[in-house]
Amino acid sequence: CGGSISDSSGMLQSPYYPGSYPNNADCEWEIQVESNFRVTLTFRDIVMQSSTCQHDYIEIYDGPRHSSPLLGRLCSGSFPTYVSSSNMMTVCFHSDSRDSFRGFQAHYSSIPADHNTTLLCLPDYMHAVVSRDYLQAQGYSAQMVTLSDDRCRPTVTPREVVFNIPYDGCGTIREENNDTINYSNTIKVASSGYIIKRKKNINLHITCKMLQKTWKQVMYAAEDTIDVNEYQFGRYDMNITFYDSSAFSQQVRSSPYFIDLNQNLYLQACLHSSDPNLKVFVDTCVASPDPHDFNTLAYDIVRNGCPRDSSYTTFYSPYGHFARFKFNAFEFMSRHPSVYLKCQLMVCRLGDYSSRCYRGCTRRSKRDTSSVEEKVDVVVGPIQRREGAAQSGDT
Repeated sequence: CGGSISDSSGMLQSPYYPGSYPNNADCEWEIQVESNFRVTLTFRDIVMQSSTCQHDYIEIYDGPRHSSPLLGRLCSGSFPTYVSSSNMMTVCFHSDSRDSFRGFQAHYSSIPADHNTTLLCLPDYMHAVVSRDYLQAQGYSAQMVTLSDDRCRPTVTPREVVFNIPYDGCGTIREENNDTINYSNTIKVASSGYIIKRKKNINLHITCKMLQKTWKQVMYAAEDTIDVNEYQFGRYDMNITFYDSSAFSQQVRSSPYFIDLNQNLYLQACLHSSDPNLKVFVDTCVASPDPHDFNTLAYDIVRNGCPRDSSYTTFYSPYGHFARFKFNAFEFMSRHPSVYLKCQLMVCRLGDYSSRCYRGCTRRSKRDTSSVEEKVDVVVGPIQRREGAAQSGDT
């Protein structure tokens, strides 16, 4: 149960609903809709163990679970509706080892966030947009809008003022603390005049924060004249590519990738980000004949950084944005021609030796809260055995 959800609307329900849910269940759904939309969640049925919510319960968070406010905890009674302040909401379901009941069913949908300013944290830059109607209503023109570094000019359209602000330039400040990497800048709208002024300046403070599992965006206005709050969530842009040798110089571009059994398969995971101070680590890779199901029939190649397949090997990479590894090809029995890989990749601060990226093989499931890291799932494939190829090993 649980997982990442990106559809604009849908249904959530406890396992086996409307039958009894299992004991000792822990499910976590991350609902992420389009940028500049909000998530609304309405419960339609709740039948659980007790009204005290000590044993079995549902928790709703206003964003990622470990870094966002708790909107509510419930287990019975009325059927409330919750609305996120961003484009992300997390729903958690927990049951203990005692009695079980019908559980819950809820419906979620996305609604537009009607704001005069928007912000997107993209892989290479912050995309900030200010409405010209909004500026005009405050008595300002588009020509009065600048960044901290006034050499970086916006693009002015008939309706908007658009800034594409790099993470490593235009006055962007990079700061680190115990569990975030912060990229901050300020869009300034200054009142003109040499002796007096009648309008307060507007400062739109923009911050992209790297949290445990996502990017979090924040935009607000200072000077206590106008309060603008923008929260959006996105994910790192990652991909995994096959290469033809351990030199990692020639990509394999054919799909499906036809191979011989027991052939060496070379793969490179790549992070697309303008921040050079990040490192990628291959935490888990699972193989399956079905790209949509990595549970029913699955084979672990590496899990929690620990090789499960004897042919799995990692390679040195000259850059932190790349992680390189190999394993020997196999196929699933019972007439399954294709093999897909689902790999969970970790992104951490470069040089943060307490982070998951530097700890290697570990069976600890609890994240070290002193480090910053993000989990990204990538599916790659299919690979298929070349027709007529002789088998050089049994699997």
